[in-house]
This record gives sequence, structure tokens and C-alpha cells, in this order.
Amino acid sequence: KTDAGLYTCDIGTDVAKSKVSVQEKPTEVTKQLEDKTSVAGQDISLSCELSKPDVSIRWYKDGKAIRKSQKYGLHQEGTRAILIIHDSTVKDS
Repeated sequence: KTDAGLYTCDIGTDVAKSKVSVQEKPTEVTKQLEDKTSVAGQDISLSCELSKPDVSIRWYKDGKAIRKSQKYGLHQEGTRAILIIHDSTVKDS
């Protein structure tokens, strides 16, 4: 059920009208990513919390988009977005 629509106040001899539109609240990051230090060869997990579940997100490293691959695991669990860097190397810093 939506609250958007045309509302009227009708007194018989006159009518007042109002058009109401409700905009979605923007998604926000509610818990930031934390810096991580790891030994080479280990998996590294990064996660952040969002204000809404199942939001379309993109991960980046140094401005370049990260795609799901053998190297990177991308997951979303409700409001949590998770990046797993598999078999980390010094190049992943």
C-alpha cells in the first residue's frame, strides 16, 4: 500500500486537492569497513552494514571494479555486504 496519490477535501460547495508523492529514503552505510592486516595466503573478509537489505552494491580496489571470481567472493546477507579476498598476497594491499 502506498501513501502517494491525489488527496481531496470536499465540502460540497468547494474542493481542495493535494498531490502527494513519497520518495524512498536513500541507503546509507551504517557500519564502515575496518582496516585489516593479514599474513599472505590467508583469506581476508571485509564487511560493511547498510541501512537497507538487498541493495545493489559494487566493490572497488584502488578505483577499479571488483568482480566475483576465484580471487574475490562477493556476498550480501540482509543489510551486510561482504567481500572475501581468497589466498591473499602482497599485491592485494
